[in-house]
Amino acid sequence: MITKKVILLFFMLFLSCSERSLSQYTLQQAFPNLSFSNPVDLQNAGDGTDRIFVVEQAGKIYVFENNPGATIKNKFLDITDSVSSGGEMGLLGLAFHPNYESNGYFYVNYTKSQPYLRTLIVRFKVSSTNPDSADRSSSKILMEITQPYSNHNGGQLAFGPDGYLYIGLGDGGSGGDPHNNAQNKSSWLGKILRIDVDKTESQLNYAIPPDNPFKNNTQEFKEEIYAYGLRNPWRFSFDFTTGRLWCADVGQNAWEEIDLIVNGGNYGWRCYEGNHNYELSECSDTNYIFPVWEYPHSEGISITGGYVYRGPNLPQLLGKYIYADFGTRNIWALTYDGINPPTNQLLLTASRSITSFGIDINNELYVVGYTGIIYRFTPTASIVAPTNLRITINSPNSVTLNWNDNSNNESGFKIERKGSSGDFVLLESVGENITTYTDNSVIDTQMYSYRVYAYNSTASSGFSNTTSVITAVPVELNAIPEKFQLIQNYPNPFNPSTKITYAIQTPPSPPYADSPLAKGRNEVGFVSLKVYDVLGNEVTTLVNEEKPAGFYEVTWDSANSPSGVYFYKMQVYAANSGVKDPSSSSAMIYAETKKMILLR
Repeated sequence: MITKKVILLFFMLFLSCSERSLSQYTLQQAFPNLSFSNPVDLQNAGDGTDRIFVVEQAGKIYVFENNPGATIKNKFLDITDSVSSGGEMGLLGLAFHPNYESNGYFYVNYTKSQPYLRTLIVRFKVSSTNPDSADRSSSKILMEITQPYSNHNGGQLAFGPDGYLYIGLGDGGSGGDPHNNAQNKSSWLGKILRIDVDKTESQLNYAIPPDNPFKNNTQEFKEEIYAYGLRNPWRFSFDFTTGRLWCADVGQNAWEEIDLIVNGGNYGWRCYEGNHNYELSECSDTNYIFPVWEYPHSEGISITGGYVYRGPNLPQLLGKYIYADFGTRNIWALTYDGINPPTNQLLLTASRSITSFGIDINNELYVVGYTGIIYRFTPTASIVAPTNLRITINSPNSVTLNWNDNSNNESGFKIERKGSSGDFVLLESVGENITTYTDNSVIDTQMYSYRVYAYNSTASSGFSNTTSVITAVPVELNAIPEKFQLIQNYPNPFNPSTKITYAIQTPPSPPYADSPLAKGRNEVGFVSLKVYDVLGNEVTTLVNEEKPAGFYEVTWDSANSPSGVYFYKMQVYAANSGVKDPSSSSAMIYAETKKMILLR
């Protein structure tokens, strides 16, 4: 992808350095004190640290604080001695394990030419003593794929909502897919693969997901294949809100395309380039999936896939797929809901060729310029929203908020808060350049959510990310709650685990005759706490035992549960009610259900 039209691309690199805005957006250097050598990917680790990782094609990964004022970048990994780079080869992709915060695993996709040309998918682990450095000795090769030519290597790695690792591979290169690899299901090339990195099977360092389309086939098809018929899927991404997998497939001589990837889908190459006939010999499939969008080479020559925008700063772009062309440097927003015909909007033309896009922990979008600069979108006539809103619990009745200031023209910030139910209400305002606020009006063991926006005399920004917290349980000796309570889980949404806090009340004192709890053991209730999916199927039991009065916390590790909405239900029964199975009796004295969201 990187050098599809070498002469033209190098010419493009030296065009004017000003961003030409065709709408209400422009590009601004996101980290003006940092630069990189041929960056090709940008990722965040999803570990709550709000760091940015930038991949350089030659074989280095740098990490730094997600702050416009950052001046220091740390070398996270250097495998330049193992990587063969140049043209379309190099260190091309990076993905962090969904449980990176606990296991430290991350994965890279790179090419190596000695002793033969191949793509390697390799797992590394972060250093046990330095979170800004990888342990080079921890490398473990998961896959090696022989490459017949040096171009069309794909390169993308991404974990899906299902927790599996998705791998993009081009058709092997040259031109026109001379070996017809993309349609050959006995080849890994021209495919998106899907593997389970948390298990192993047979002689593999991974396992095949049970619903991969060719699992256990008898025709010698590659079981790792998830989708096929792709020419060079340089960049793809998941929209975790809808679960869709968006893929930009680099075209041959005439058309660039955007596909929505589904399990088992055949996307047509080399039979078709976009919606158009290319080489129909040996094409017998009747179920080709054609692109949701294509554009001709009069508008661009090498598509760079991006993301569906879910960030806080650009509400007008929410839900739109943002992508670019490496050659013309145009950036577009594609609107498609799966029902109505797609519409495409040209946002702007950048000053540098764009190799990739990336998002930070708040889903804010970044643009990777091949000449070494990382950009972000900026509204041309508005205030940029604050980001990275985070909370520190000071005491059961006090929390402190901190956020990043991304604007230079605000009069101040407004802080909004809501409880476990109801709407956001204005809590307080602070002045310009102030990026902290302490809320001393919270009540212990309650769920609170906060968001912040910037304002001046003429405009307001969008909201920051929303951050929630459960205030601390009182630490006083023998603190006993005065009521039953099921508190909203935290974090929410979550991946892979979340904590649920609940309270068992003290019985009336003196015990009244009509109190169900008083009829049993004093200060004891039988507690049932279960998780259900959206269809009402029981997923797991977290608690099923007698509990004295008090505050409790339980963790649900979602393990292999898919993304989606779940419910957790607490029921309390009178202990010692003489019924072996309290849940089947009429002795229930309290019940409450709350919703939570798992996003993988």
